[in-house]
This record gives sequence, C-alpha cells and structure tokens, in this order.
Amino acid sequence: MTTIETTTAGSLPRTKALIEANAARTFEDDGFTLATTPEYEELVAEAVRDVVERQREVGITQPGDGEFGKAMSSPVDYGAWWGYSFQRVDGLSLTEVNAFNEPPRRSEPGAIRLTSFLDRRDRQAFAEAYADPEHGVETGKGATAFPTTTSAISYRGHGAAAADIAALRGALDDGETGFLTAIAPGSAARVRDDFYPDEQAHIDAWGAALAEEYRAIVDAGLVLQLDDPSLAENWDQINPEPSVEDYLAFTQIRIDAINAAIEGLPKERVRLHLCWGSWHGPHTTDIELRHILRTVLGAKVGQISFEAANPRHEHEWAVWEENAGLLPDDLVLVPGVVGHSSNLVEHPELVAQRIERFARIVGPERVIAATDCGLGGRVHEQIAWAKLASLGEGARIAATRI
Repeated sequence: MTTIETTTAGSLPRTKALIEANAARTFEDDGFTLATTPEYEELVAEAVRDVVERQREVGITQPGDGEFGKAMSSPVDYGAWWGYSFQRVDGLSLTEVNAFNEPPRRSEPGAIRLTSFLDRRDRQAFAEAYADPEHGVETGKGATAFPTTTSAISYRGHGAAAADIAALRGALDDGETGFLTAIAPGSAARVRDDFYPDEQAHIDAWGAALAEEYRAIVDAGLVLQLDDPSLAENWDQINPEPSVEDYLAFTQIRIDAINAAIEGLPKERVRLHLCWGSWHGPHTTDIELRHILRTVLGAKVGQISFEAANPRHEHEWAVWEENAGLLPDDLVLVPGVVGHSSNLVEHPELVAQRIERFARIVGPERVIAATDCGLGGRVHEQIAWAKLASLGEGARIAATRI
C-alpha cells in the first residue's frame, strides 16, 4: 500500500510550563542572549518528548521538536525561528538603530535596498488595517531585541545546538526520521550591518558561521530544514517595487550562500523552507511563485517545503505542474496542505485532494505533506492540533486513492 509521509514546518504551540519558564529567563549582559540552566534544558527535553509523541498520535511520520529549544518570550512570539540565531553567533551588539525599525545600512545590488520591517508595501497598502488595535492585523513580537552586526560573525552556538539535537534524538524511536530547523544565511543576515564592506560579504559570513550548526544537525542523523522566507518575503520589503529581473539577481546571492553553507552535506538530508512570511496580513504584495521558482530550484537541496494551502498561494500548485520538467528527479516536494493563517480546520478530504495534486506531478514517494508554516503562536493550541490530525487523516485518505 502507498504511504504518504507527513511532517510540519517547524514551530508548534508551546506548553504552559515552557511559556512560563521562558518568561522567567533573564538576559545576559549583551541584552539579547537569554540565560539558560540545566533545569530549563531538562524542561525543554521533556516538552520535546511530549510533542514528538503527540505528533505521532495524530499521524505525523517525520516529527520535529516544535522549535521548543529556540528563544521565545510569549505564546504569541513569532521571532523565535530567527531570534535564536542572535544568541548563537559572536559579532552582534545592540545599537540605537536596528533592522526592525530602520533599513539595513548597506546598499543592495543595483537599486535594490531592503526597507525596515515596519515599512513593508503590504503595510502601506493596508495601513488602516495594520494600525487597528482591535480588528487589525496581528503581527506578533520578537523574542529578543534586534541587534546589529558590529564585528566579525562567528559561531558560538555549539552547546545550544547540541541540546536541541539531544532533545530530539532522545524523543525519537529507533529508525524514526526527525528534523530540526535552522535559519538560512540570507534570512539571518537581515540584521543591520555596520561592519562588512557589502551585503554579500555579510551574508557569506553568516553562512560560514551557521554551516557549523547545519553539519551538526545532519551528522546527528536528522533532517536539516533551512528556514529562508527571505527568498520570497524580501520582495514586499523593498521600496519602490523592483523589477523581477533585479529581484532575482538579489535573491541569487542568497541561494549561493545556501549552497556554500551546505556543501558536502547529503542533499537528501536537507530541506529548504520557502514562504511569504507567516504573519496574518493581506499579502497582496507577495511575489508570485512563477517568478522565483527557477531561482529557488538552484538550491542544492533534496526537499523543498512551501506554502500550498493558504488562499493567497494555493492556486500555485499549477506552477509546479507547469514546471515539472525542471524539477530534479530526486527532489522531494513538501507542500503545506493545512494552513496557519486561518482558524478553520481543513477537512481531511480537502487535505487529501491537495496531496493528490502533487503526487500526480512527482509521484507519491516524492511528496511529504506538511503545514504551510509554523503553527506555534499563529493559531490556538487546540486548533493547531486539530489541523495536524486533519493532516494525518488526509494523508491516509490520499494513500488509499493513489
């Protein structure tokens, strides 16, 4: 019988105990690194064991750690996937300005230059909605302050990465495949840079540092998921809107940095997560997949995870079909078949239909059904687990029909 593998995009709702323990943590002298203790690490390990078991129960065959080991400061915290990296490198410090409220200082290729996160074109087009505190757009907050690169970037997160690996490995059964997320160089380098001579040098430095974490994850027998929303999301953060040609040149630097950082790793153990930013906004200024797919396919990875369930991008399954001839024969597609942007729980039949679309393109053995993006903080815990149960059931239904 055919089997459809299932996974998530990473973040899952934290337990109350973990949220409270995070809230009690203090910052170290640098102002953005959260202190840890053996007791806290054991709490994380216990929470990871529980969340892995719960994923199994709802039908997730390739579980993750829920990103529980990554820094977060509240249940509505969407910066953990990125902010954790600030605590694992040297070369950063807090300054009066940062990339969240001020544009990065370095100029970009051609005329392209990222604006601040508060100056996105989506925010400009729907300013009234974003400004409405009661009925507006919930964008969340970060786990730490945004630092600036002020000296050479180097990796110091060996202990933290080892703790993440040990917690997940300790929760997996023999022979079970698990994955850990890690930020990609291009997304990590969206902090303000006041040290490197140009943007590419800054991104390359992040890639060289984070490569140590990537290898540790793969060497531990886990799948490495590289989170790189910058590949698509940066489009909305450039004012004025650039030409597609200029944007692709801008994005190619980020693909090249990924390839340099994962060189020598078995690509079947590396998954690239592509998304348009998981905040609950209109997303009318998202770039279309058809413009960037060829460039993204230049990443030397074995799996690509992408949004295929939310109403802004679900129709783009057809782009994969239209470009089937460009897909490497060994590339595994990891489409999101349940979403993070709505409280509606997808019917298992709808989930099955979404899975079948991609199975017809590349074959069921090259499809892993997943969530669009992280569910932690985006929907209520009860709804998140209902969505994952629907994901598992939908995969079982699809398997009987393929």
